[in-house]
Amino acid sequence: MGLLHRRALQSGIAAPLLAPGARAASVIDATGRPVPAPARVARIFPAGPPAAVMLYTLAPDLLLGWPRANTPQECTFLIPDVCARPEIGRITGRGNTANLESVLAMRPDLIVDVGATANTFVSLAARVQDQTGIPYALLDGRFIALPEAYQKLGELVGRETDANELADHARRTLSAISARIADVAPEQRPRVYYARGLVTALGGSINVETIELVARNVAGDTGGGLANTSIEQVLVWNPDVIVTIDREFFSAVRSDPAWAAMRAVRENNVHLAPELPFGWVDFPPGPNRLIGLWWLGKILYPQRFPEDLRALTREFYARFYHVPPSDAQIEQVLAGRE
Repeated sequence: MGLLHRRALQSGIAAPLLAPGARAASVIDATGRPVPAPARVARIFPAGPPAAVMLYTLAPDLLLGWPRANTPQECTFLIPDVCARPEIGRITGRGNTANLESVLAMRPDLIVDVGATANTFVSLAARVQDQTGIPYALLDGRFIALPEAYQKLGELVGRETDANELADHARRTLSAISARIADVAPEQRPRVYYARGLVTALGGSINVETIELVARNVAGDTGGGLANTSIEQVLVWNPDVIVTIDREFFSAVRSDPAWAAMRAVRENNVHLAPELPFGWVDFPPGPNRLIGLWWLGKILYPQRFPEDLRALTREFYARFYHVPPSDAQIEQVLAGRE
């Protein structure tokens, strides 16, 4: 059981009461909106997957449920009773499935979203808060903003000390990996194709934030989100490395004659990102990507990243997922992915 989860148990999972006068009447979220700070925070509705993962890592006891139900395989890496909490849908993102009536019926003390802070999402947060009377905080979901997002979430839920520990870990990770490749000029960094088959992510997409921190995204000349492409275009890009979260694509691409001439395939530089319990590169684009940044460093710059990935995985999972993984579980996570 992880340190933060033990602290949550010790403080009383069902109703962590906050001392009167100990907190400000409102907290300013990432968009500059003042969000009323509930006097008592015991039930939080995550507006989407990144919020669910971030909330789980900081305060698993407060998580009402998950945007989608977790699989039994995923739950072996998480606190069992929290992982088994129900599927409650989502307010934001693709396939939003939670209507305001269902959200109200769950009686949350707070709604938290972690993601884009554009006007569309600000308007959504304000509208939901006005219609339900439930405070709705929007936190910056950019990968480089993780430390600040953790600190803001800690302020909202009264877990500042624990939030600062996770924020410091995120800050150290970003600093260490950036320093390790600081002398590699941008134009000299590996050219990477992020593959969901023939769907990729354009420049600045939240789906390739970690890739673009350490490498060049072959589709990065055009800004945007996820986009369809063609094998002809990928052949023109001729990436040095392919990183995929698509298991079927990974299994097929190395023996597909249509891809055989590509440098990444020819030189056996096609990598399937780890995915348990959450993706290491994407899916969702949350704090789960911190361990994935070390993985990317090792596959892209093996001479510069001599760290033991198994030791890093054990430490990250124990700290962020509150369940130290066994040796067998670590092998399961990394199987075929090094």
